[in-house]
Amino acid sequence: MLHPIIRGIAETVLGEWCDRIVLNLTQAIEIHPGALAQVPHRDQDLWGGVKTGMHYQINVIWPIDPFTLESGATLVWPGSHHDAASQPGDARPVAAEMPPGSALLFLGSILHGAGANQSDHVRRAVITSYCLGWLRTFENQYLVYPPAIARAFDPDLAALIGYAQHRPNLGNVEGQCPSVLLHRDDIDGLPAIDALLPGQADMLDAYVAEQEAARAGLIGG
Repeated sequence: MLHPIIRGIAETVLGEWCDRIVLNLTQAIEIHPGALAQVPHRDQDLWGGVKTGMHYQINVIWPIDPFTLESGATLVWPGSHHDAASQPGDARPVAAEMPPGSALLFLGSILHGAGANQSDHVRRAVITSYCLGWLRTFENQYLVYPPAIARAFDPDLAALIGYAQHRPNLGNVEGQCPSVLLHRDDIDGLPAIDALLPGQADMLDAYVAEQEAARAGLIGG
């Protein structure tokens, strides 16, 4: 989940539309012999509404067993992200054949699906997914990894699963960054702290300064 190259790609692709990315899900998948091909789908369709030109999600598939056409390698429809309403039609997919140690990255807007496993062995893989930090994630990370568990995580991993605010002020706990729960149980009485984008902080400072100057002028008069 913290692989520097993979994470760097995810942050570069998604960072244009969010303050920080978050971990959307982690899965371990087995495709057994005789399994039929999965229906082609787009993972970003779990979020409703009309999709704009922004990217919502990056998926990463890490093969544990060799991905071959026979064993049901993931099928991907190149270019399908250009039209969020398009279906496979007559377009031919590409089978992502790859050995363990590889990683397949694709946008949440790409049509894809597991291929049919026509081999005599199980095809296994681990999937991780990253999304924009202001989206509700597929997996409820706060219940899967409550503070008592997340306290043992690397701080970067804790932030990636949601123990960090997304500016401005999204995901706070009683006005505090949720990372406070990694260090203490009792947060009663702590003051609310705004987590603002730089431009918002500058605008607020200027607004307050203008009012204070006006008040000082009235008092002086």
